[in-house]
Amino acid sequence: MMSYKENLLTKIAIDRLVDRIKASIGTVESGKRIDKALLKQLMGYFPWKPRQERDLELYLENETAGKTRILVLDNDLTIYNTTVDDVVLRKSPTVKEMVSIRNAIKILNDSDVVVSKKTRSLETIQSICIDRLDLSYTPADIDEMAREGVASLDGGDADGVAESLMLFAELLGLAPAPKSFGMPHHELYGKVDEKPSGEVTFGPLVMYSHVHGTLTCLETVLSSRDKERLITLKAVAAGDARPLPRARRSSI
Repeated sequence: MMSYKENLLTKIAIDRLVDRIKASIGTVESGKRIDKALLKQLMGYFPWKPRQERDLELYLENETAGKTRILVLDNDLTIYNTTVDDVVLRKSPTVKEMVSIRNAIKILNDSDVVVSKKTRSLETIQSICIDRLDLSYTPADIDEMAREGVASLDGGDADGVAESLMLFAELLGLAPAPKSFGMPHHELYGKVDEKPSGEVTFGPLVMYSHVHGTLTCLETVLSSRDKERLITLKAVAAGDARPLPRARRSSI
């Protein structure tokens, strides 16, 4: 049985995989192909039963039922509600099957059995994977995670600090830094807001620097329109609090 921390780490891993896969999904016109390697990783968390039929990689919600929800692992990521034979006919028909008028109608129009495709299917997969996790916790679970984080900070364990920061960011609803605030060798999490004008704000935020071994809480809200935002973050990480008097810093 997994601990709360292990379940939370698994949720984070699933969410990150889904975000990366979602970014690889394109329209038919774009010619963009879904990232099958990432999909395979996500399927490791997916409880439906795998099954190979012809050239189709299928996942069945209920392998003993005649009619069930069936995921086809391809670029469309379609989830059907029908039988395996019906999915095979529609997705990978033989020449003999295609000469039937009735079959041809099914092949050309599958809207009667399609539940979802692409992004909507991916969100369903994500929900099913996460619903299997026990994300209930007690104060003792949180205290233990905090103790581990403090021990990592005191002991100079950079990976442990980064993991603790990621876990508490998940608990507190803090997002990773947007691209316009990203810095190599730094872990940043905070409140992100995108305005109708296109401006992105980031903060309050927490930053861990692998370069300086510092953990900083910054209460200031930074703007993507501020050309010196990265200079400010680098200064705080290095321990120069002059530009931001409301920064709080710890070192390992």
